[in-house]
Formats: sequence, C-alpha cells, structure tokens
Amino acid sequence: MKSFIKIIAIGLILVSFASCSNKNSRNYQYMPNMYESIGYETYQKVEFLPNSSEAGQPVENTIPRGKMPYKFANGLEGKELARLEASPLDSLKTVENLAAGSELYAIYCAICHGVKGDGKGTLVSREKILGVPNYSDVGRNVTVGSTYHTIYYGLNSMGSYANQLNERERWEVAEYVMKLKQDLTK
Repeated sequence: MKSFIKIIAIGLILVSFASCSNKNSRNYQYMPNMYESIGYETYQKVEFLPNSSEAGQPVENTIPRGKMPYKFANGLEGKELARLEASPLDSLKTVENLAAGSELYAIYCAICHGVKGDGKGTLVSREKILGVPNYSDVGRNVTVGSTYHTIYYGLNSMGSYANQLNERERWEVAEYVMKLKQDLTK
C-alpha cells in the first residue's frame, strides 16, 4: 500500500510540473542574453564603442575595393557621352564574351526584354509591365556604350543592375544586346 501511495504522489508531482509548463514559449533559458540579443541600428549612437557608432562612415573620396566609379554621370548628357564609348573587352574573345553575355542576359534581362530582345518577355506577355523596348526600334539608336550606361544607372522603370553585375559582366551583356539588335534588324 505504501508503494501505491508513493506512486500516486510522484504522479501528482509530475502532473503539477507538466501543467505549469507553457508549450508556446521556452520556460527556462540557460543564457537569456543569447536568446534575446540587443539590436543595434547600423549608424546609431552607441556609447561603449570607439567612435560612438556601430559602423563607421567610409572616408570621403575613397573607392570600395574592386569597384571603379563610372566616368559618365546619370542623365541625358552622360548617356549621350556614353553612346560614343566602345567596349573595353578583348575583341579576339568575342565568342566567349557573347556566350557569357548570353547567360547573364537570360538570367537578368530576358524576363522583361525577351529571349530575342523583341521586348516580349514573360512579364510583358503577362502584362505585369508595359513599355519594354524592342532593340530593333529605329528611333532608339542603341549602342554598346548606351546599353552599358542603362545597365549601370537604369532607365525609366528599369532599375540599375550595377550591384548584380560587375563591370566585365555589364560589358558582356551590352555586347550581347548589340548582337540581338543585329539579329533583329536582319
């Protein structure tokens, strides 16, 4: 009988512990500062850091590693100046450049501009966006330099792809766009 009472007492203790638990949240945190960390904004003022800021501003007139500023400004004057610029890629490796440009174009551009550059990409056919240009339009006067400028800064509803494509990749895509333009105007 005494063992039966002990089993019932242990059972009641276990039931009382189980009833106090909350399944929606953790009941015990071993290191609460790791579970609930203090969030800092990037440039907020923080007293215990050397410059009283979480992240420092870059030094003026510096260029990030691996980046070169584009020599033409964003705007119509810059685009007109860029229109005259030729591609700096090696002309002896045109086949490789066009192959790389084709892959990048399929990833970043074809969804809007179409696989052939006719302005009939998937988003245009579904009427999600309108007004995507056809590269064969006579009034457009598309050149390698103006295409690079547009990829770098964006134009109208097309945003900039400067962060998605590095300098070489932008030139490869621009050369491929010129190939698409030639194919469309034949």
